[in-house]
Amino acid sequence: MTTVVEVDRVSKSFGAQSVLRELSFSIEQGEIFCLLGPNGSGKTTTMEILEGFLEPDSGSVQVLGSDPLSSGEVLRPRVGVVLQESGFPKFFRVGEMIDTWRSYYENPLAYNDILDLVDLRSDEAKLVRKLSGGQRRRLDFALAVAGDPDVIFLDEPTTGFDPEARARCWEAIVGLRELGKTILLTTHYLDEAERLGDRIAVLLDGEAGAVGSTQELAQLANLGVTVSFQASAEVAEQLAREFPGLKTADESLDGQIDDVRAFLRRLDLLDDHASLRAFASLRVQPPSLEQAYLALVSRQSEPMDPRSQ
Repeated sequence: MTTVVEVDRVSKSFGAQSVLRELSFSIEQGEIFCLLGPNGSGKTTTMEILEGFLEPDSGSVQVLGSDPLSSGEVLRPRVGVVLQESGFPKFFRVGEMIDTWRSYYENPLAYNDILDLVDLRSDEAKLVRKLSGGQRRRLDFALAVAGDPDVIFLDEPTTGFDPEARARCWEAIVGLRELGKTILLTTHYLDEAERLGDRIAVLLDGEAGAVGSTQELAQLANLGVTVSFQASAEVAEQLAREFPGLKTADESLDGQIDDVRAFLRRLDLLDDHASLRAFASLRVQPPSLEQAYLALVSRQSEPMDPRSQ
């Protein structure tokens, strides 16, 4: 695969405050890559460096093979940006805005394709000042893709949205990936990152504390699969001793299992009645991104053992 974005040991401070500390990650072509992290972890600073608005104190970044700070003129037609907040001329209509933005590029995306992609066809004659928040955000997307860019930066695109508006926004983002676009997305919504992200970077104190898919992050956080099933009191007690992550309540068990294969083999070794009952009631739930994220963040915030210093 082709690497489209490369961040190599980037550090950035504002006065005495260190925001990024030798941050490194890469993004492949056609990938949706999500940045997660607590407030102040450096997500927006990272975006602004990649967009060419900030210069790193050390390290380097490449977007489409070029330095965004020194190659802005070359990159501008190939990069789309959706900021956290933006403003529009109040007396323009939606269609006029899109047409105006398309005129800035030599090879823009077709007007009708833009309307369909962001679901604004029924609103193209509306004045911008009369759009709802969700419609304005979709117009942000329309302007970001007007030049048919290869890379799109989305900085918390659904903040403050109602569920319907978020769903429409997600559809637009998936549509962009289907067009072969590479997308870097920052968000505070874990369900959004889990739904959209091919890979996710968790920023902790200015560093990439973990990078990977939801499953890979769960493995890094040492999270097991959650299971629940029914068994007799005697069998439940026995299995709870063999698998310490299981808890018993009446004739049911639930908890986390590290080695799922070993657990399933053990159930298969029960007598026929107990095994059938256990498998018939078995529910298996892989770790969620929320569980992995919270485990990684809490691990980072744990005080260091003085004996390890």
